[in-house]
Amino acid sequence: MKNLLFLFAFTFYLFSVSAQKAPYAIYNAKGKKVSYEKMLKKLEQKDMVLFGELHNNPIAHWLQYELTSDLYAKRQLILGAEMVEADNQDGLDAYLAGNIDYKALDSTARLWNNHKTDYAPLVDFAKEKKLVFVASNVPRRYASMVYKGGFEALDTLSAQEKAWIAPLPIAFDPNLPGYKNILKMMGDHGSPTLVMAQAIKDATMAHFILKNYKNGSLFLHYNGAYHSNDYEGILWYLKKDRPDLQYGTISTVTQDDVHHLEDENQGIADFIICVDSNMTTTY
Repeated sequence: MKNLLFLFAFTFYLFSVSAQKAPYAIYNAKGKKVSYEKMLKKLEQKDMVLFGELHNNPIAHWLQYELTSDLYAKRQLILGAEMVEADNQDGLDAYLAGNIDYKALDSTARLWNNHKTDYAPLVDFAKEKKLVFVASNVPRRYASMVYKGGFEALDTLSAQEKAWIAPLPIAFDPNLPGYKNILKMMGDHGSPTLVMAQAIKDATMAHFILKNYKNGSLFLHYNGAYHSNDYEGILWYLKKDRPDLQYGTISTVTQDDVHHLEDENQGIADFIICVDSNMTTTY
C-alpha cells in the first residue's frame, strides 16, 4: 500500500513539473485556457480554418501537422498555404501527383528556405492522402509592383498574369486596424502602398481559398498570423464574398509566461497558441 501511495505521489509530482515546464498553452478568444481536444472539436465544425503561425515557430508547425491529421480523420479536407505562390500551382500539382520529385519542385517553385523542415510535411501529407493543396499567395513580384506603384500597377499585367492574383479592382479598406497598425509599426518607412502590398496578398489568398472550396469540405489554410489576426486580413476578404460560411481562426504568440494570456493577445483569434519565448526557432 505504501508503495502504491509513493507511486501515486511521484506520478503527481512529475505531472506537476511537466505542467509547469510546458512550452505552450492554448487559449480561447476570451483568454481562457482550453485543451487541444476542445479546439479540435470546435474547428471540425467549420467550413474554413485559418491557421495563423509565426513562420519560425516549431510548436506552430507541429500543431499544424497534428491538426491537419486529426481533421482529416473527421472531415473532407482541402489544404492551402501562403508559403506557395499561385503561379507555382502547376509545379505543386505535379509533385502531388508524383510526376516530379522534391528536387524538381524546389528548383522551380521558389519554395521558402524553411520549406523542407516546416511545410514539406504538410505537402507530403496532402500527397499521401491525395488532397488538394492550394498555392494561394500572390507571386511576390506583383506585391512588389503594388508597393512601388499602388494597385494601378496591376492594370499593366497580361490576362495570364492577372489569373494569378485576385480579380481587379481590388477591394481595399485602409482604415482596418491591422493595416493602420502596419503604418504605425513602420513609422517613417511606412506608406499607403506598403499597406496595399499587404492587402493584395490577403485578397489573393482569399480568392484562391474560395475558388478551390467545395461545399461540405473543410478548407484548412496556413498563413502568417498577421494575415488573419483580429479577424481581418484574409478573413475580411473571405467574409466579404462568402458571409454565409463558418470560419475559424488560430493565432500564434510568444510570451515569457505561457500560463496566463496577456491582454494584448486576447481576442485576436478564436484560439491562441501561446508559446514560451525561450522556445527554439526553426531559423
